[in-house]
Amino acid sequence: MKNALYIIIGIFFLLSCSTKERQKQETQQSSPSSFSFTSNRELGKEKLSDYNFFKGDLADLSPHENVHPYQLNSALFSDYAHKARFFQIPKGESAEYHPTEVMEFPVGSILIKNFYYPNDFSKPDGNKRILETRLLIHEEKGWKALPYVWNDEQTDAFLEVAGATKSVSWRDNDGNTQKINYSIPNMNQCRSCHLKDGKIMPIGPSARQLNGDFDYTEKGQMNQLKYWHAHGLLSNLPTGKLPKLVNYENESDPLADRARAYLEINCGHCHRPEGPAKNSALHLMASVDNPAAWGVGKTPIAAGKGSGGLKYDIVKGNADQSILTYRMESSDPGTMMPELGRKMVHKEGLALVRQWINEME
Repeated sequence: MKNALYIIIGIFFLLSCSTKERQKQETQQSSPSSFSFTSNRELGKEKLSDYNFFKGDLADLSPHENVHPYQLNSALFSDYAHKARFFQIPKGESAEYHPTEVMEFPVGSILIKNFYYPNDFSKPDGNKRILETRLLIHEEKGWKALPYVWNDEQTDAFLEVAGATKSVSWRDNDGNTQKINYSIPNMNQCRSCHLKDGKIMPIGPSARQLNGDFDYTEKGQMNQLKYWHAHGLLSNLPTGKLPKLVNYENESDPLADRARAYLEINCGHCHRPEGPAKNSALHLMASVDNPAAWGVGKTPIAAGKGSGGLKYDIVKGNADQSILTYRMESSDPGTMMPELGRKMVHKEGLALVRQWINEME
């Protein structure tokens, strides 16, 4: 009788353990975000608001005193998205001037780039929809890129290491309605664009990109480099003439300078000796003087179908026969350049580069 009782108790115990284990597995399966949340928290804060960059309504992007706005002379094209850029440097420290590369920001610095679409491009300061905020955080071991995706209510943005896709529409400057499934990159894609010598590095805030005026509202307009230096945000700023990249949208600047500036910010971070596309031997930084290095009369090394059957990266006087413009005007993922960061063709940028090539003597 006792043996039978022990057997019944044993069976009940096994069934109970099995049920608990199955319930545990079902809970894990029904809550896949639990692992994602834990992983995200190990990488960065869960919400953009947790960083306390902005005061008041987060969507107003009104920075606290220790967060500073800036802009680039020539900005990367991202499917016509507008950007609001800010940076934060640890109190009492400053970035160090560099004549050719991005400023050397101290550990603890954060670069903050917000991507948004005005509802009406003819009213850029009107209502808008923010889609993502990308952070570059300078840690002891190097820079880290984190993508934050804004919710539909525009109350906060949340860390999404896998990126996201958001449908967005706007009225362009011609009054036409545009619509796109906007892609927010995952962490690996962020890394691929920001690699330099195998390490993640910022792309934009170099001396030649920051050498221009910015409207500091109540403080008025001032050259950004001089403002940073005057407010203790930048050290070792030299006197005399400073390097400057033109604004490729400014038609009063020389055509060649505008086209080279466009290619530097949109392509040069990869197509340079230290970049991920160094094996192409196509070097598109505006500081490169050798025309063959930036494509004139140069045959592609490994373009594959991306060449479109064309022979040279740039054919003087003939944009139609140039691989560079062929890839710029493509939206085929296997052909288009840049490979990431766009789904649309930048009509104005393409027209600029085509004109530059066609007018080459």
